[in-house]
Amino acid sequence: MTATIAVAGALTLGVTGTTAHATASLDYAALGDSYSAASGVLPVDPTNLLCLRSTANYPHVIAERAGARLTDVTCGAAQTKDFTEAQYPGVAPQVNAVNADTDVVTLTIGGNDNGTFINAIVSCGALGVLSGGKGSPCKDKYGTSFDDAIDANTYPALKTALRSVRAKAPSARVAVLGYPWITPATADPSCFAKLPVASGDVPYLHALQAHLNAVVARAAEETGSTYVDFGKASEGHDACKAVGTRWIEPLLFGRNIVPVHPNALGEQRMAERTLTVLGLT
Repeated sequence: MTATIAVAGALTLGVTGTTAHATASLDYAALGDSYSAASGVLPVDPTNLLCLRSTANYPHVIAERAGARLTDVTCGAAQTKDFTEAQYPGVAPQVNAVNADTDVVTLTIGGNDNGTFINAIVSCGALGVLSGGKGSPCKDKYGTSFDDAIDANTYPALKTALRSVRAKAPSARVAVLGYPWITPATADPSCFAKLPVASGDVPYLHALQAHLNAVVARAAEETGSTYVDFGKASEGHDACKAVGTRWIEPLLFGRNIVPVHPNALGEQRMAERTLTVLGLT
């Protein structure tokens, strides 16, 4: 299981950007991590194989429905620092895709800072297997450490990243998307085979994600950005649900090549809510 996550993380690297709808009047720049890139969703953009960016990601859905000219530099494994630094040698900082003519910017970012998602999922999954799904071994071992790192490191880094976008595109509407639910709020025994987290750690991970989303929302508000909340919208669509209902694929027996990431349905729903919040429908 740990190896599966490690391989998935290694796949979500990236290099270049794509442009669509060249004749549209709305200039739209898409930034962010693998939830923005839809890493694991087919078809894969052939010009960005290391990035594992999908041409069915929510930025492409938004651009098509809004009739916008899209510059997509979303990249799997991106962190906030990759907005202003090259993520890999020869790869431009993501804010380079933004300029004074940009009308709309969307992004999902912060989950990779401190290894928040991958470390929590790997750690809680490993301990869940060892415990046979009983108790809360991850919570007992890690306590508030993940939350503490979010407050101490992710929050200020988010504000720095968002301010860098605002500095390049002062007139753009910047939409910062929250992360749809990975786990339900309470334990679901039937889910252990797909997401092997101990019963007491399911609400622990849910609370961790809620904390991250709250910090993202706070950073968005304090930088004049619009937060797109998926707290209610993604309820009942977590990785434990059935195919056709879930927006996030599980760790095991999922249908994406990258687990614990949005599937095509999830990306569509993320796009639809963002379009509504921005008034572009």
